[in-house]
Amino acid sequence: MLVDAYRYLVAFHLIGVISWMAGVLYLFRLFVYHAAETETVVKSRFVVMEYRLYKYITVPAMIFALVLGLLMLHANPGLFRQHWMHSKLLLVFLLMGYTGFAGRFRRQLEKGTCNVSTKAFRWLNEVPTLFMILIVLLAIVKPF
Repeated sequence: MLVDAYRYLVAFHLIGVISWMAGVLYLFRLFVYHAAETETVVKSRFVVMEYRLYKYITVPAMIFALVLGLLMLHANPGLFRQHWMHSKLLLVFLLMGYTGFAGRFRRQLEKGTCNVSTKAFRWLNEVPTLFMILIVLLAIVKPF
């Protein structure tokens, strides 16, 4: 019974992580288009889209994934002794910070005070992918 409950925790944790990653990746893609846009009406649409994506999908998915991750750690405290888990948790905290960083850009774009170029946003869009790759490799391969 407990093994089944743990598997559900893992499954829903992964669903949360996938939703969180989708939100972060799409948010930065919206920033690329928003920064390139010149029409006020279209920019205002991006503001609404970015706000809703960040507040109603990305941040709740991040919190959901984190709560379930903490429950998994509580259910299996031996994971804290694994060195790969220390690295994974560090990357997760960095990804949380990066999500907050995206929120800052969202507010700047909303206010019209963002000076980041579309090219820079394209590069910034790749960073969460690197986090994701490293986190997945650590969680699956458990290299150390």
